[in-house]
Amino acid sequence: MKRQPKRLKRGDTIGIIAPSSPPNQKSLERSLIFLEDLGLNYKLGESVNLVNGYLAGTDDERLADLHQMFADPNIAGIICACGGYGAARYTDRINFDLIAHHPKIFWGYSDITFLHTAIGRYSDFVTFHGPMLASDVGKDTFQTKSAEMFEQLFEPIVLQYNASFGSIETFHPGQCQGELTGGNLSLLSSGIGTSFEVNTKGKILIMEDVDEEPYRVDGMLNQLRLAAKFDEVAGIIIGDFSNAKPSKRKVSLTLDEVFDHYFGKLSIPIVKNVKIGHCQPHFAVPLGANAFLDADEKTITIQPGVQ
Repeated sequence: MKRQPKRLKRGDTIGIIAPSSPPNQKSLERSLIFLEDLGLNYKLGESVNLVNGYLAGTDDERLADLHQMFADPNIAGIICACGGYGAARYTDRINFDLIAHHPKIFWGYSDITFLHTAIGRYSDFVTFHGPMLASDVGKDTFQTKSAEMFEQLFEPIVLQYNASFGSIETFHPGQCQGELTGGNLSLLSSGIGTSFEVNTKGKILIMEDVDEEPYRVDGMLNQLRLAAKFDEVAGIIIGDFSNAKPSKRKVSLTLDEVFDHYFGKLSIPIVKNVKIGHCQPHFAVPLGANAFLDADEKTITIQPGVQ
């Protein structure tokens, strides 16, 4: 298990950054009330108000925001405003020593997956895959179950996912334990062949995505297969694949047929349709924490992400 950042306390200040694309400002503003209700103060990074095409400012500006929030001793944790695209453009210039010496809560998902993988690999502490402020919290669709996931930041809670939270199905039976890793499949795939590719050996791999047709999911899973990422993985959690319907190709394999092709012969525990990803409710998880996956009982037990 990776190092755990310190838990939050009521009254702490959260840094809010936009490491990828510009957030919807109205949605972000609405989300700030949620932080206040949690008893948190907040500081907005400069990137949150910048627009550079599909990016929240230049790469230099977004990178500076990331560094400043980690270095600032008055910032207890960092929550990303939204994902989108662009975090990988500057990941090779991140000062991972700086981040390693200032471990703190770092929370987001989607395009933020690239940063989770990189920080976990080079700064060696737990980060959190969970709903973001403008993308989720500030919208009418945000659910109470998703809101409750933020409580894991205030206490070292053992998390339990089962059917009482949302859907979960057995794809392949069995039990395993290991460190959680993964996130958005598109970003995991794009990291292959770089110094930021995901390490799956002995770990439980989470994957989710949104708006990707079955043939696209097929291509990304094949990339991971060719990179031997399924050879020594302990178990797999297939999260939510929202709107994964064929549109370009009217004749298509189903998503389940794609999963069966890549995972059907793996003799490891696998569950699917778990509510992790671009969905509501959204089960937030500490990446780098130890977990126990019981595909027979359809439960996932995760050790605390904070100390």
